[in-house]
Amino acid sequence: MARKIPDKWQSSVKAIKAVQVAFDMDEKIQLSIRKQALDAGLSPSDQIRDILGLPINKRPKRPRLTVSLAPSDYQLLADKYQLQAEDQLEIKKKLMDDLIAHINSCNRDEKE
Repeated sequence: MARKIPDKWQSSVKAIKAVQVAFDMDEKIQLSIRKQALDAGLSPSDQIRDILGLPINKRPKRPRLTVSLAPSDYQLLADKYQLQAEDQLEIKKKLMDDLIAHINSCNRDEKE
């Protein structure tokens, strides 16, 4: 007997049926596609879809960067910031401050 998919998950059915395709190609080609995507304000995946003539979801996405942090990473960062590893929100705030300071420093160096 087939299980009925809950109504709140119906919108995800298409995504579940999609198959991710990975491309092993020359690093220069990958870098070029990534740069084109960045210049066009697209994800690399959307840039590939555009190149291939496939439809792209034009809904604006939240502009965010992500990084995966293991529990050991949180411990290292907690030590760096003199916090507890469980204080993940405060660690995230410190990380954002560090990233912003890094970019500001790079921008200052470029102007000199």
